[in-house]
Amino acid sequence: MPLDPDDAWLRASGLPAQVGGLMSTRVGGVSGAPFDRLNLRPPGLRGDALDEPAAVFENQRRFTAALQGARPVFLDQVHGTAVVRLRAADLAPDRGHPVADASITTDAGVACTVLVADCLPVLFGAPEGRAVGAAHAGWRGLASGVLEATVAALCEAAQCEPMALSAWMGACIGPDRFEVGDDVRAAFGPDQAACFVPTGTPGKWWADLPALARARLSAVGITQVAGGHWCTHSDPSRFFSFRRERVTGRMAAAVWIR
Repeated sequence: MPLDPDDAWLRASGLPAQVGGLMSTRVGGVSGAPFDRLNLRPPGLRGDALDEPAAVFENQRRFTAALQGARPVFLDQVHGTAVVRLRAADLAPDRGHPVADASITTDAGVACTVLVADCLPVLFGAPEGRAVGAAHAGWRGLASGVLEATVAALCEAAQCEPMALSAWMGACIGPDRFEVGDDVRAAFGPDQAACFVPTGTPGKWWADLPALARARLSAVGITQVAGGHWCTHSDPSRFFSFRRERVTGRMAAAVWIR
């Protein structure tokens, strides 16, 4: 399918002028079903399904071309809270994929990048582009503190307070599609109970990932938060969704210092 420029990327808003950020969709790549089309998941990662490596590498080339001269560092994500600080040396092709669910950098040309297919990507920018960061926030990571860990690492690197940071949330499974059980609701405690709505089935709830992320960011002092209004599950022509398709591709969200 030909690339439609209007649908290919979600452009991050609300970040400092010195910071670039975007999220891919499934539009504009060369992978065949069920990974059609812009599957960016590196071959060989744990749980890797059987997309053609040559197709993935071409998709990654197209993604990199949209990053205004920066180059992405993909992570081996495990739904944890580890944050890795990336340097220019991490762009070397033999460096592999750091095991972490978030990354930060103070080096221009390095794009902090996370892979998603229903989980929420959150991109961060420090004032004047002194540092940037990206976090992979599914419910496990959110409940465990991946956003708080990313904010702490970013503030240390940029020598700023959390309130000075700005954040942008990409596409994730929407609040009327993400059904969870009592265990997930309990993991967030009573302070975030408003982010869960009963589905009508006993013990089942609709979870609002963007609202949960906003609440946790607000709790550490970040109020400049944009995005978070796209649903991956309800738009199959534009987004991959693991919950909808199970065997599927991965999108990527990246942030870099211009």
